[in-house]
Amino acid sequence: MSIKAVLFDIDGTLADSNELHVSAWDEVFRARGIRLSRRAIHDQIGKGADLLVPALVPGADEQEVQALGDEHGAVFKSRYLARVQPFPHAHNLLGRAHHAGMRVVLASSASQDELERYLDLFDARAFVHASTSIDDVRNSKPAPDIFDVALKRAHVAADQALAIGDSPYDVQAAGRCGVATLALRSGGFSDEVLLSAGAAALYNDASDLLADFDRALLTR
Repeated sequence: MSIKAVLFDIDGTLADSNELHVSAWDEVFRARGIRLSRRAIHDQIGKGADLLVPALVPGADEQEVQALGDEHGAVFKSRYLARVQPFPHAHNLLGRAHHAGMRVVLASSASQDELERYLDLFDARAFVHASTSIDDVRNSKPAPDIFDVALKRAHVAADQALAIGDSPYDVQAAGRCGVATLALRSGGFSDEVLLSAGAAALYNDASDLLADFDRALLTR
């Protein structure tokens, strides 16, 4: 069956933001006396605070998880969001999918405020059919919620969609909806981690995927 919709993650996939999120989380944790390596934090990037905090701070109660998530959001928006840059050819990749007749959906765990910033950053409003944010769902990736909403907003079945992401959590979340994922190495996760999560194929970054776009769509 032909692909009718492409569901794009944003952080680490279209936007070079993963290390900035690591820095924001590191600030938040250190302010509370929690010392973690950048690698440990990075390995959880792609999850929302609802799952990232418990993974890194075992025993954190619901109130603490919420507070840390709110602090991260405030720090990221005030100190790091303006520094986020799109990966080369992110705009062109979105346009390529759109002009090929596919519905482009941004399926992100970012907040709605961040999502609006990214739409302008990519100059992509004309290409994007719909979008999702963490504000639309109960659970973040790797729960399937975000991709489930993305499929509904694209008005397509799972076997008519393809996901593009950079983290194992993107791959797992999409897979739980029955959607295959092309994984990009640009988020800093290893090939082993991405393939173990179930990635259908690997590409270096948005530019690499764009160069192989037609063949990539045949990967299921």
